[in-house]
Amino acid sequence: MRNILRKAAEMAGGRCSLAISFEGEVVIVEGAASAKAFDRKGPGVVSAPIHFDEVHSGRLLMRPDGPEESVEYSRLLDFVTYSIQELVDMERARRSIAEEALAKYRELALFHRSVPNINASLHMRDVVNALIDECRLENYPGELGMIFLLEPSRKVFRLAVQFGFPFGTYLQPMVDSDLFQEVAASGRGEIVNDLDKDARWENELPGLGSMILIPINSPNRCEGVLILASRSTGIFEAAHRRSLSTLASVAGISVSNAFNFEGVQKLMSAILQALAEAIDARDPYTAGHSERVAHLAVAFAHALNEAGGYRSELFSDDELREIYYAGVLHDVGKIGIKEDVLTKRTRLPERRMDVIRARFQLLGQFDDFDWGQAFEYLSEVNKAMVPDASALEFVRKLGGRVMHRNGTDLRYLYDDELENLLLAYGNLTKDERREIQRHPAESERILQHIPMQDNFSHLLTIIRQHHERMDGSGYPDGIKGEDILPQSRLMAIVDIYDAVTQERHYKPAYTRSEAMKILRGEVEEGKLDIELTEFFLNNIENIELLSEQVKVTRATHLSALGNLSSL
Repeated sequence: MRNILRKAAEMAGGRCSLAISFEGEVVIVEGAASAKAFDRKGPGVVSAPIHFDEVHSGRLLMRPDGPEESVEYSRLLDFVTYSIQELVDMERARRSIAEEALAKYRELALFHRSVPNINASLHMRDVVNALIDECRLENYPGELGMIFLLEPSRKVFRLAVQFGFPFGTYLQPMVDSDLFQEVAASGRGEIVNDLDKDARWENELPGLGSMILIPINSPNRCEGVLILASRSTGIFEAAHRRSLSTLASVAGISVSNAFNFEGVQKLMSAILQALAEAIDARDPYTAGHSERVAHLAVAFAHALNEAGGYRSELFSDDELREIYYAGVLHDVGKIGIKEDVLTKRTRLPERRMDVIRARFQLLGQFDDFDWGQAFEYLSEVNKAMVPDASALEFVRKLGGRVMHRNGTDLRYLYDDELENLLLAYGNLTKDERREIQRHPAESERILQHIPMQDNFSHLLTIIRQHHERMDGSGYPDGIKGEDILPQSRLMAIVDIYDAVTQERHYKPAYTRSEAMKILRGEVEEGKLDIELTEFFLNNIENIELLSEQVKVTRATHLSALGNLSSL
């Protein structure tokens, strides 16, 4: 938003100032005027509303230099208001997608745990008992539970298992209620948090206050209904329905496992995709990275096929799909990386630099020390990717500077600050770099319990190896040469290419030619596969064009990609 205001002020030739208020408080100002000058009731100030969400609001404020400018700049005010509102709406949408994706991840975790338990047997009794056990394990609200199953021959629902009711309680009247019949017929779950107010309930089971009913569906029909109930009212929420629906769907799989297998794989793919998007959404600078790597990797492999394959070996359709999913999921392990490490922009955070500034200012009052110049120099080092030797030497000397006062030694910089500021390259300490380097193995750990298709036998290995290097300098295992799968070597090349051609916290986006120089440098150092890298560099334009085609090709139909010559 600050950038938009700055551009708007430039467009106005510096003849007006702009500000944004949030809940009545001016929080951003661009231009010559101060925040106090933007009193909405003051002369010459015009404004327009901004809606941050359903609860919070603010205003865009404009203060031209002269009162006659207000009319002249009204169109600029409208345009900037529209731009900022669009920016706010896009950010809200991105966060919503991230939250939905993480909800899918939690659903997947429940899926992973429940599938082995519920599908351990094809006997329905075992399935329903396992389903009840899962409900208890999740600690859902409701002290009562029951499962009714449809008897195929008689088309009648019968009680299969229950908990919480006194022994011998006759529960069959539940089936006769309109509420039960509607859920079974519609195949949709229902929450009723006050049964006395629901016209479909005629007190078939006296004493109940609330109930959640979830159908257990197979491909062709409703096989049963899972019910949790309580004597209290108002205890069930929509999240409980979603979670219980997941458990019920697992139970339905055991009834008609063969038919549902494809559906399970589709659900897995959707959740894994959402999980990958959730990782990207944690950091706006890496948003879309996983998808771009997947597209480039498949395009790279397909281009190799068109040229006769890698060492005369062609990638099959299944291997192309495997490469695609490996690209989408290769950074899933970053979900376990600390946020402040994953999105670290500078060597020290802004809050720590504020502390150092205050410390310098205080010590400068009692010492012959130009604290302002020293702090400015230190700030440049803090933002530098590769500080020069003189800058590091300045920091080192500053770290050794101590002021003695009243018998106390007062240091200008402390050890943890020096550890960050004296880094020769980048902004990550050794410990932070090790934290980042955990993500390939963490990706494998997260994904290893997912029932992947048998023809994706190398998927986890590709993901684990995508940061390995030919000379053994990579991670997490330090393997080298032919021990690294060709798919992993291919993935390493496109991962580097996309990373350097996109803007990150610590660097601008490099051009294609600059990225190609970086890749050639990696080859000269023995880190990347020479043959694959040379092919990639020689065919980069065609590979990027093909990657655009991959975007619009469903992952299940990658074999439909056209020849490079047809692009």
